[in-house]
Amino acid sequence: MGRLDGKVAVVSGAARGMGRAFAQLFVEEGAKVAVCDLLDDEGEAHAENLGPAAIYLHLDVTRENEWQDTIAATESVFGPVTTLVNNAGLAEAAPFYEMTLESYRRVTEVLQTGVFLGMKSVVPSMTRAGFGSIINISSIDGLMGMDHILSYVAAKWAVRGMTKTAAREVADRGIRVNSIHPGFIYTHLAVEEEEHLAATHALLDAHTERHAPMKRTGQPEEIAKLALFLASDDSSYSTGSEFVADGGLTSGYPPPGS
Repeated sequence: MGRLDGKVAVVSGAARGMGRAFAQLFVEEGAKVAVCDLLDDEGEAHAENLGPAAIYLHLDVTRENEWQDTIAATESVFGPVTTLVNNAGLAEAAPFYEMTLESYRRVTEVLQTGVFLGMKSVVPSMTRAGFGSIINISSIDGLMGMDHILSYVAAKWAVRGMTKTAAREVADRGIRVNSIHPGFIYTHLAVEEEEHLAATHALLDAHTERHAPMKRTGQPEEIAKLALFLASDDSSYSTGSEFVADGGLTSGYPPPGS
């Protein structure tokens, strides 16, 4: 018996990285899953590999009508949605005084507005189900500052606050809302071109080895296991809370001279 038997999940940004890991683990644990992304070829292939418990749906998280269509399509195939993982991500780097308004809006539209639209769109379906779990993927950058990605930081802090407010407003419907705050994880988010993947991973490793007590970069599967806990009934008394998985990176200042 799986921990998500009887659950129906929608996962945004599910073609790659953490979203891909969420979808795979959820299916393994008994859920029916809508794999949602803009990367149609990769998303379709992932859903096909997951078998009949998964479908692929094209989703631009910044468009309300696409969210509504996604929830409706998932419900028509699998029944009312009981789990939403707002995972779709985007980051663009520049000092804030050189950042363009277009870039700022592009990032916050995906990371902040997309989360708002996802939460708003799924509530009627979860209400029909009688329960639900919304899992918003924030970041340690929603707990602290980070150079050169002010738009990303702004959005991830917003997700933290939105999670708490939403949790209060839908608790009487049996819907829980929590946020996950990953540290440095091996994903494609920080990689603009495939040939830079190894170099980017080397930078992540150097940073975590120097500053994180556990001295290593995280794996998507490790965050997926935390999402599994929040999607399952094991977290039935948890709502409006932050769950951090960062190898201890935000636990305190590194020793002098490190």
